[in-house]
Amino acid sequence: MIELLGFISYVLQLYVYVLIAAAVLSWLIAFGVVNTSNQFVAGLLQLLYAITEPVLRPIRNMLPNLGGIDISPVVVILIIIFIQSVILPNLARAFI
Repeated sequence: MIELLGFISYVLQLYVYVLIAAAVLSWLIAFGVVNTSNQFVAGLLQLLYAITEPVLRPIRNMLPNLGGIDISPVVVILIIIFIQSVILPNLARAFI
């Protein structure tokens, strides 16, 4: 069971990296650094959107409108950190 909790923690950490990559790519597109007509960029954007949007959409719906600022990735990362630092260790102690 400990190995399963370690794997879950690893997957959550990978998802944090995906969230950061999606946020950075959206900033690069917003500032005109990256051209979305490039096939590789368009494919990468579509992949990151498909992976992150199902988690970010409900968070965006709960948050108040902050103008053009989207803090939903920060909220999701904080939730993941909470899961990794509080919930998973307590589950590990419960199964030992």
